Amino acid sequence: MSQIALPLVTAATAEAIVTGPSLDPVIAALGAASDWPFHTAVLSGPPRSGKSLLARWFVQSGAGDALDDADALPEDTVFHRWNRAQADGRPLLLVSRRAPGEWRVHLPDLASRLGSALLIEIAAPDDALLLALLESHAARRGLALGEGVLTFLLPRIERSHAAVEALVATIDRLSLERKAPVTLALARDALAERVHGVADGNWQPRLL
Repeated sequence: MSQIALPLVTAATAEAIVTGPSLDPVIAALGAASDWPFHTAVLSGPPRSGKSLLARWFVQSGAGDALDDADALPEDTVFHRWNRAQADGRPLLLVSRRAPGEWRVHLPDLASRLGSALLIEIAAPDDALLLALLESHAARRGLALGEGVLTFLLPRIERSHAAVEALVATIDRLSLERKAPVTLALARDALAERVHGVADGNWQPRLL
């Protein structure tokens, strides 16, 4: 499992960004902030894909500033931060919950400036990242997913960050309910529950 540890955190609160080939272009783009047009980039991606965590890593590594949930903030606030980035010559990362093209900006000056910013988009996870996410979420919950379970789940799970998180939470719940370790049969039941849309209701999402 490949991870990037967040700096400036204590061992008790340490978090890590789980990485894989599909995330490598994002990490590379964040690491090249000095080359961003107008010192600005917009980071977007699917739910639970770690946008906020990446923004924290970007800020704490000293690469620049970030504005989380920028698409939900007043447009004049975002415009002010853009202007500050130009004045200071300091990179600004704007995190958007909306996919490219869905962030509708009504302030003309801001719209034109965001149109010039670098777009950094988190893609759906590839197999390597899916495997790393399964292992990471399982480790956080103290679950042991054997090689057979991982081999079974990998080609069958929905290709999304949120789906991996929800599936591991369902596995955890079934393991607790049955007072049993994670077997292939239990993993198959958890997957069937997720596929058939059975509401879990008990899992608590954790940001990656």
